[in-house]
Amino acid sequence: MLLEKVKPLSKGQERLLRALSNDRNEIVGVFGPTGTGKSLLTCAYAIDATLQGRYHRFVLVRPIIDVTSGKELTIVELGEMFYETASSYLRDVLKGIIDFEDVKKLIKEGRLVIADSHFLRGRTFDEDIIFLDDAQNLKPESACEVLMRIGRGSKFVVAGDPIFQKDIPLEKDGATLIRESLLGEERAEVVDLGLKDIARPGALRGIRLLLEVKMRKREMNDNEQRVFDIIKEKAPDADVLTIIDLRSAKQKYDIRSEHVPDVLIIAKTGHLGRVVGKGGERIQAIEKDLALRARVIELSLDFIELLTAIHPVPWAVNQIIDVDLAGTELQIVIRRKGMGPFMGQRAKHIKFVEDIIKRLIGTGVRVREYMRRY
Repeated sequence: MLLEKVKPLSKGQERLLRALSNDRNEIVGVFGPTGTGKSLLTCAYAIDATLQGRYHRFVLVRPIIDVTSGKELTIVELGEMFYETASSYLRDVLKGIIDFEDVKKLIKEGRLVIADSHFLRGRTFDEDIIFLDDAQNLKPESACEVLMRIGRGSKFVVAGDPIFQKDIPLEKDGATLIRESLLGEERAEVVDLGLKDIARPGALRGIRLLLEVKMRKREMNDNEQRVFDIIKEKAPDADVLTIIDLRSAKQKYDIRSEHVPDVLIIAKTGHLGRVVGKGGERIQAIEKDLALRARVIELSLDFIELLTAIHPVPWAVNQIIDVDLAGTELQIVIRRKGMGPFMGQRAKHIKFVEDIIKRLIGTGVRVREYMRRY
C-alpha cells in the first residue's frame, strides 16, 4: 500500500489521514500553511485509493498562478505547459513515495486526470476522488463550481492556505469560503493545520519571510507614517516593518490599562536593539517627539510575544497553554483562571486584541478553555 510509505509527523496530520480514510466523509477540507503535508497526504491517499479500486479516477484541480502578476493561467493560455506544470507538482509532492513512471502510467490510462477549474461546467465526476489544491488562489465562484461537479460515490478534498498565501486586506477567497461552508455540513469534515504541523524544512522560514513581506506592504495611515518617519530619523539603521497606532482601538473598546502602549512598532528580526538603542535612549527620544507611549517587538511566529505586548492584562497572557493557527483564525488555548481577564468585560479585551491582529496578519482570534486530560 502506498500509504504505508507515508508517516504522519504531527497530530494534525494524523487527523487528516483519519478524515481521508473515513468513508462517511464525502468532503474533506484541510486548511493550513505551506509545509504541513496537505498536498502530500492527500495525493498519496488519492493515488492509493485509486490503485486499490476504491475510486475510478483521481481528478486533480490545481490553479496555476503567475506569481509576478497574480493572474490565474488557463489551459488555453499555457497549452501543454499546463499539464507539464501540474505533472511537475505531482513529481515534487510524491518524490520518494511512488515512482513517477507509475504516475505517468495512471495519467496515460485516464485514471489520473489533471483538470482546469475554468472548464468544469457541465462535467460530473462519479465514483472519483477530486482534489482541489491551493483553493486560496481561486475566486469563490470557481471553488464552488468545482464542488458542484461531485457525483455519486465520489469524495471531494479541498486544501488551501487562507492566511499566509493571500494578500491583506482580506477578501473571501476560495479556501476561506469553502471552509466556512463546510463547517457543520453533513458528511463533511474540516481539518485545520497550524504552524506546529509544519514538517517541510525551510517552510517556517519561508512563512516568516512571507509575513514580513505582507507587513511591509501594509498601508499605514498618516499617524503611523509619522511614527515611521521619526523612527527613521532617530534610528536610521533600524529596519521597521510596520507601525500600528492603537489609540483608536483603545478608545473604541474602552481600554484604559497603562500596560497597553499607544503605538506598536514591529521590527525585523534582529533589529529590536537598533530601535530601542543603548539603555533605551532611542525609544525614549522617539516617545518624546511623539508624546506617545511606544512598544517595540520583533517579527516572530511566536504570537505570545505579540499578545504580551498588547493585552491589557499581562498576567492573563501567562495563563495561555498554546497559540497556533487554526483555519482562518489564531487559536488561543488558555487555563480557566485566565479566561475571564483575558476576554474582558463584555469581551472587550479580546475584541481589542482581535482588532490589532486582523490589522497585522489578517486573521480573527478564537479563544477556548484548556481542558486537562487525565
